[in-house]
Parts: sequence; C-alpha cells; structure tokens
Amino acid sequence: MVFVITGEMRKTVIHPTACVASGAQIGQGVSIGPWCCVGADVTIEDNVELMSHVVIDGHTRLGAGSRYFPFCTVGMAPQDLKYNNEPTSCEVGSRAIIREHVTIHRGTVIGDGITRIGSDVLIMAGAHVAHDCVIGDRVVIVNNVLVGGHVRIDEDARIMGAAAIHQFVRIGRAALVGGVTGVEADVIPYGSVLGNRARLIGLHWIWLRRHGVSSEEIHRLRRAFLTLYPKKGKKLPFLNRLESVRQLFNDLRIREIVEFIDVPSRRGLVRPAWCDMD
Repeated sequence: MVFVITGEMRKTVIHPTACVASGAQIGQGVSIGPWCCVGADVTIEDNVELMSHVVIDGHTRLGAGSRYFPFCTVGMAPQDLKYNNEPTSCEVGSRAIIREHVTIHRGTVIGDGITRIGSDVLIMAGAHVAHDCVIGDRVVIVNNVLVGGHVRIDEDARIMGAAAIHQFVRIGRAALVGGVTGVEADVIPYGSVLGNRARLIGLHWIWLRRHGVSSEEIHRLRRAFLTLYPKKGKKLPFLNRLESVRQLFNDLRIREIVEFIDVPSRRGLVRPAWCDMD
C-alpha cells in the first residue's frame, strides 16, 4: 500500500517504508520513495522527489522541483566539535539535483546559522558541502568534491571532480576549479585555477564565450588580467597594479573582479605561479 496525500492540483505519494515525522510540512506533488527519512522540522516544497534511502533532517527546506538521489543526506548535524545541537538550519533552492551519497550539513551558531544552496544547482555523487556554506545559483559541483565550512561559491561556478576547498574560501562568479585541485585561498570571478596547491592559470574563457561575451570584451578582460598579473617585465606592487586596472577598465565584469578583490578576505587570493611572491 502507498500512502497518498491529496492536494488541489497534484498528489503527494509517500512509500509505506518511508519514515516521515509528524510536523514535517510536505507540499503538493511530492514523491518520497522507499526507506527515506524526513525529520519533524523539514519543509518540502511542491514537486520534490526523494528517490530512496534519502535522509532529510533538521530545520531544512527543500525548494520546489528538486530531486534527491539515493543515499544523499541533507540537513544533518555539522562535523564541528563545538556544535551542541543548536536549532540551526539548511536550505536548498528550487530545481536542485543532489546525486548519490552527497552530504550537506546544516549551519552552526558561530557561523551564519544556515547552509544555503541556490536554485538550479547540480551536486554530483559523493560530494560534501560543510556547515555554513553559501552556494549560488547554477553552480555545478562534480563528484567527490570536498567543500569546507563557511565557504562561499558564487553563481555559475564550476568545481571539478575531487577538488578540495579550504574553510572560509570564496569562489567568485563563473570561476572554474580544476579537478583534484586544493584551493586554500579565494578565486576571483571568472578565474580558472588548477594544481596542488591551486594556482591561477587564466580566466574561464570557455564559460565567457558560451555565454555570449563578445570578442572585444574578452580581449579587454585578457588585458586587465595581464595588467593585474603581468608575466614579463618589472612588476609594480600588487595594489598599484590593481589601481591601474581600476583606472583603465570600466567593463562590468572587470569591475566585478576588482570589487571581489576589495572585499576583506580571511584567506587571501589564489595567484598565478609567476606572481607567487607578490
């Protein structure tokens, strides 16, 4: 027998082996598959699918139209020895796809108290998103990526397989982190980093071209990048080069990079190998 909660528009179907705690708020058109567990403080919006063996716990909200594959867990207690079962939370946006064995932990009171995952995000099998992280819309996190606590990944970023991101690191919009890369410092918007440890190797040219950025703007981005990180000649101090970029270029994306650098950082910036001593 399958339990069915009827709504005005669509049916919500809960498999008889699933455990849904009293108090959980379940929307319309939700499918909760075999052996899933849903905690009492969970809110599941419309048309969410929990396939099987999915665990959703804590003060967690799942956005509409998202899909959760077998053995993933969302909203479990953080792996922080200072955590003392405070009522912190976790939120996943609409149309997210969370694949097998992904773990997403709720926030801590020493952080923002919430872990936020944006809309249209894809997190592939075996990845881990730790407490107090903020993941922007349309981010793709590939298999076996490890995201430490308090990390911020802005929209459209791509994190390739088995990368590891240190606590408190910021990853800028549309940045690319290569596979098996250890990221210990912030990555500028549209930056491309690779290696152990990560080094900035250029900008994310493929994303820029695929998203309609003109050849003229790409050329200016390249000039701005080489002004900020020159490969040849006597190098001015980094702050002088940053000011040169600020004065010479007025493109929106270049301003975005400059503003990202201007924000105080706990981790510093990933830089190219040829500028390591700045």
